[in-house]
Amino acid sequence: MILVTGATSVIGQKLCDLLVENNKQFRAMCRKEDQLEKLRKQGIDAVLGDFEKPESLRLAMKDCTSLFLVSPPNEKQLECETKAIDIAKQENIEYIVRVSASDANLRSLVPWAKNHAHIDHHLRTSGLAWTILKPTAYMQNFLAMTKPISKGYLPQVGGKGLVGYIDAQDIGSVAYSVLTEGDHKLATYYLNGPETLEMKDTAKLISKAIEKKVRYLNLPSFAFRVLLRATGASKWLANGLINQYAEVVAKHHDHDLGEEVLRLTGRQPRSFFEFAKENKDKFLNK
Repeated sequence: MILVTGATSVIGQKLCDLLVENNKQFRAMCRKEDQLEKLRKQGIDAVLGDFEKPESLRLAMKDCTSLFLVSPPNEKQLECETKAIDIAKQENIEYIVRVSASDANLRSLVPWAKNHAHIDHHLRTSGLAWTILKPTAYMQNFLAMTKPISKGYLPQVGGKGLVGYIDAQDIGSVAYSVLTEGDHKLATYYLNGPETLEMKDTAKLISKAIEKKVRYLNLPSFAFRVLLRATGASKWLANGLINQYAEVVAKHHDHDLGEEVLRLTGRQPRSFFEFAKENKDKFLNK
């Protein structure tokens, strides 16, 4: 049986949908009672689990042999995921599929990229079978900017850097293939969308999708930091985002396109325009 962590995330929801659709045995892990109730109403075997509570992980992993491991970037991610991997080994999990990041690097100035690299190294030396998924930036990240977009501008510090943005749903589809096909062990897959885009390109595509002019504003780092902090981002998150876009993206260190999503799922990943059109009302802040 498969244990799906992050079951209520976009990635996890897509994975769960595919597992249900194809009658695969799995258990979904979530953190909140209302999420648990919603999953169970859908007929899904769901349990409460918290990465900061080891005993809840042990209970969630009971009778499972595979683990889909994904967690949000935060200051405790490294500690939580390495502990989860150790517990998985103790609880006789045989195979872990983990969502990492395409820019994971032990020397990265981006805190979650550095954390991902350390967790990947820990997983590879755990003695368990594994597959690591390394997606580029998620299209869903743009949904955090719906307020300025609805007012006609897209603020960022990405310069003219190119990114192959991926829809998080496509990561869920890849995860399904990897977890159920059985021949992907000890593999690392870099995942991206069908095109590389500058920030000005994403602004144009959003404009087309919502039928309203959106202009890209390439802000200086200090101004973007002020904006992020004013909208509630922690100092840790704001500094990380500045480094990610001003250093990795703007300085052209993002990886180029590959065809892994097509190869692993049998279909092309969704385009940014398709994503923007689907989320038209959100971008209009309705």
